[in-house]
Amino acid sequence: MGPTGVGKTELAKALAEFLFNDEEALVRVDMSEYMEKHAVSKMIGSPPGYIGYEEGGQLTEIIRRRPYAVVLFDEIEKAHPDVFNMLLQILDDGRLTDAKGRVVNFKNTVIIMTSNIGSEIISRAAQHGDLGFEQDHHDAKDPEVRVKDKILEALRDHFKPEFLNRVDELIVFHSLREEQIRAVVDLQLQRVIERLLEKKITLDITDAAKAWLAHKGYDEKYGARPLKRVIQQELLDPLALRIIEGTVEEGASVRVDVEKEALAIGSAVH
Repeated sequence: MGPTGVGKTELAKALAEFLFNDEEALVRVDMSEYMEKHAVSKMIGSPPGYIGYEEGGQLTEIIRRRPYAVVLFDEIEKAHPDVFNMLLQILDDGRLTDAKGRVVNFKNTVIIMTSNIGSEIISRAAQHGDLGFEQDHHDAKDPEVRVKDKILEALRDHFKPEFLNRVDELIVFHSLREEQIRAVVDLQLQRVIERLLEKKITLDITDAAKAWLAHKGYDEKYGARPLKRVIQQELLDPLALRIIEGTVEEGASVRVDVEKEALAIGSAVH
């Protein structure tokens, strides 16, 4: 649970890589594709006589072939209610029968469901003292506990009890702060550095440049997503242009710093 851009999907990717040594072990199901009643058949396959019967289900076929995986149901609240009835089988018995009558085993999978329900509550909690709720001197609960209680209340209004009762753990993601964005900058830049090393290009980024990117890419409402755009526009695009022009070649070293309150990419040193 949490607002957009706080790393819910990234956590699922990291978990897949940690458990199975492969980020490709993440099976991502975008629930916005299952908003209509008939879309349920896409997961388990079309009934006999319908187009696509021989192809199998989008979910069951993947898990049948790759039983060890992390399954991410992204933005679960967007799915049609019939989808939840089908998910009850997976969450309870760890199995699902496809349209051909084959039982698919989900017992070796980790099921993660993300939702933006309660994101407004979390955003208010980040913007106001006492996590956005009025002070109640008779309420001895920890502020984070009160936030979680409010979110649980919102969940109960949206999901049926039999569905929520099968969820093992509820994790609340709070809005990112600027100092946390700095850690995200390090992660994003490490990926850039590794990609450039494949071309034998060394990238040296100063702490001032990292701080500039973190400040420029910070947005409390949208999380870390604006940061990706800032890195793309301010760093990756200019670097890509220099590589295409030939001013940055294999074996070069490029230093990135801040000059006159702007990101400055130095000349390549060969």
